[in-house]
Amino acid sequence: MEYQLKPADRVEVTILVDNYIDFFIAASTPVERRLPFDPDRRIFAEHGLSCLVRVFSGKKEHKVLLDCGLSEQCLAWNARQMGISLADIEAVVLSHGHFDHFGGLHGVLSGAGRQVPLIAHPDAFLMRRLNNPARGPVDLPLLDPVTLKKAGADILMRSGPSTLASGHLLVTGEVERKTAFEKGMPGMEAYMEARWQPDPIRDDQALVINVKDKGLVVLSGCAHAGIINSVEYARKITAVDHVHAVLGGFHLTGPASAQVIPPTIGAMKRINPDYVVPMHCTGWDAINRFADAMPGKFILNTVGTTFVF
Repeated sequence: MEYQLKPADRVEVTILVDNYIDFFIAASTPVERRLPFDPDRRIFAEHGLSCLVRVFSGKKEHKVLLDCGLSEQCLAWNARQMGISLADIEAVVLSHGHFDHFGGLHGVLSGAGRQVPLIAHPDAFLMRRLNNPARGPVDLPLLDPVTLKKAGADILMRSGPSTLASGHLLVTGEVERKTAFEKGMPGMEAYMEARWQPDPIRDDQALVINVKDKGLVVLSGCAHAGIINSVEYARKITAVDHVHAVLGGFHLTGPASAQVIPPTIGAMKRINPDYVVPMHCTGWDAINRFADAMPGKFILNTVGTTFVF
């Protein structure tokens, strides 16, 4: 099924939470807006992700938040330091139900003073654990729908594609998995059908915007479905072939991911986006390899950067 995604005049993606920060990094491409150095500004990094997405069409502006980082403190603090209010966002999209993406969600909802639509896949609320053979199972923080509703969430559980921002922004829903080398996250387990079993992380989803005369901007949270699967699925359901930018976590960190990095980069080069911005869980090794393999297209992210497409 194809979704007629309305073209946007411009999209701005501001990184409120990510793993990496550099106060002195300079812009290397026309699409970056780096925060000017200010010794009085305190910006933090943590193992998490949160992106404010502003979509512009004509005189209208839409604000949607993708994910809320690891901690409530980091997201709220960084937003204040950057002079950004989250009280007027139209919706929050949860890329998946892992703790480093919903940590600041309660604070965002309670600070809005109204009901805020929260778009999430039903599996985002599963009980989960990481089963490490050396240490045994480690339970992960649980996303509680009752607490979120009390905080002001209007929870919209959607497993398929849906649109926001008056039809200018697409939430992919569950991503088709077709690549042979993207196999999810080994060791993850979820409590399903009354037992613990391997977790396919079906709730993993991405945001997609079609920028007029530029092509698709694809923003992932962790891309547990595979960043190549995510981009190809976005192309399929929008019927837009050209990809302008791919941003977000690509989940290529850790020993199990080492063999996945080369085919991922090879596939991304064939997709040939104008820009690629690996963040969060992509991992330092993979980020450096993207930089080497895609000069002129690769952008090193840092907390506080706004990407303007």
